[in-house]
Parts: sequence; C-alpha cells; structure tokens
Amino acid sequence: MAQEALRWLAIHPDGTYVDATAGAGGHSALIAAALDTGRLIALDRDTTAVALAGERLKSFPQACVVHANYSELNQVLRDAGIDAIDGLLIDAGLSSMQIDRPERGFSFQEDGPLDMRMDPGSGPGAAEWLASATEEELAAVLRDLGDVGPARRIAKAVLERQRAGRMTRTGDLAEAVRETLDFVRGEPGEVRTVFQAVRIAVNRELECLRRGLESAVDVLRPGGRLVVISFHSGEDRVVKDAFRAWSRPERELTRDGRVCSVRAPRLRLPVSGPILPSDGEVQANPRAKSAKMRVAERCAAAAVED
Repeated sequence: MAQEALRWLAIHPDGTYVDATAGAGGHSALIAAALDTGRLIALDRDTTAVALAGERLKSFPQACVVHANYSELNQVLRDAGIDAIDGLLIDAGLSSMQIDRPERGFSFQEDGPLDMRMDPGSGPGAAEWLASATEEELAAVLRDLGDVGPARRIAKAVLERQRAGRMTRTGDLAEAVRETLDFVRGEPGEVRTVFQAVRIAVNRELECLRRGLESAVDVLRPGGRLVVISFHSGEDRVVKDAFRAWSRPERELTRDGRVCSVRAPRLRLPVSGPILPSDGEVQANPRAKSAKMRVAERCAAAAVED
C-alpha cells in the first residue's frame, strides 16, 4: 500500500517526516523523493534493515537512517534536534525480509534457530522466552495474541518439550503444535498462529506500538498526518482504539462527577474506517491481504473550555 500511504501522508516538500519502520527502505525512498528542503528520519529496530535502508537512501541527502525502535521516537527526535514533525508512517508487524530468512527463526516453513527477535541484539530470543514462561502465561499469550483455541493444551505440550531440552529450533515449536493436534488432517492452522503469538510477545510489539503512537501524536504539528498499516487484529485494535480516543473531546470531571472542563480532540480522522489493499495489490503480493491502513490528522492546539 505504498502509494496509498504516500497519498495520505500528504507530503509537503519542505516538511519533516518519519518512517518508523524503514525495512528495506521502500516507503522511505518514496517519501524522500517527494521532499525538496524537507527532512526524513527513517527508523528500524532490525540492524539488517538499517543497513539495507541506508544503502537505498544514500542518494537522498535529506534522509537519515537510525537504528531504533519507534517506541523510542521522542529520544530519536531529540537527538536529531527536531521538536515537531509533519507526518509519520508505521508499517507494523513482520517484514518479508525477516520471514524469508530461516536463520532469523520467524518461519515454521523452514527450520532455523528459535529466535524471532526483530532486533537480534536486544532481549531474549523465543527459546529463552519460552524457558522462562509458565504454562498460564504462555496459554494467555496464545489466546490473546494468536486467538489460539486449544491454548492450554498447546502451552503444556510446548513447555514439556522445552523442559526435555527439545525447544531450540523453529521445527521443535512447530512439531509440538502438530503433535498436540495430531487428529487434524493436514497442517493445523494453529502452527501459524502460535508462531505469530510468540513473536509478538518476544518483541513486545503491541506495547511498542502503543508507545510509538503516543509519542507520535505529541510531536505532530497541526495538520500533520499519522498513517499506520497493520496486519494483525491486535495491532489494528490498538490503532483503532487510540485514534478513536484522541478524536473525541477530553472531559475532566469533578469528584462528584460533574464536567469541569472540556479539551478539544487531538486528532481528526480524514477517513473513519480502515483502508484496504486493492484486488490488484493482493494478487501481486498475497501477503498484503490482511493489511489495514488507518489515517489520523493532528488538530490545532487543543483549547480548554471551563
């Protein structure tokens, strides 16, 4: 949805923009090409992505690539001497570049180390995370982040295998799910959703998304756009709830429940619901099928009414 993202960002040639998930630099290059005297800060938590984006953007002097998680947006902008931006793009979730490399441990389709870290140098990988999880914690993650039905049964099987020292490879996790659901004909859909849930938990993806959105809305100039593409229902729910809350008047109440002041909305929504990929894009890139784009625009400074 690159062209749709560019259109909804409504780029000004002299504006300041952030691509919070640079990846291989595709979106970043489109934004940078639309700038004249403006500036682009491209972030990614994945060092491989930072190298690829840096190579792709080296012909754009107005672009800077930074190794950072977008939850650290405020610090990145302070370090760059930027106090306000005109637009920010988040393309949440996993990139094809990460899925297609077995050594990163994201995919169940090819065997590799059970890692799943978007930033390989930060925090425990999936194998270490599973070693520290209780059955109750893992079952909750599978239910909440993967919509896994037999969550408790799968969690028990995974941790039994882990305690036996057989949970170090992606094949180990996939096989634990398959063995638990051996009555299912073909590949159980739960293999994919278990991998998804563990990956989201290992990388604290929803927490980082919430923090990134909160930082973004604080630094957007009036009229600045926030464009978010999500691929998972949990991600979309975080974005939808945040946009709805910030697009409503904020009321402060007295102790007896009376309204004492009203603050104008921080955001307006140029389009109320999600924007979906076209049929043509889905045909060209089947992974785009689950994508949802939401757009918000920063309102003028909120005034308080007593």
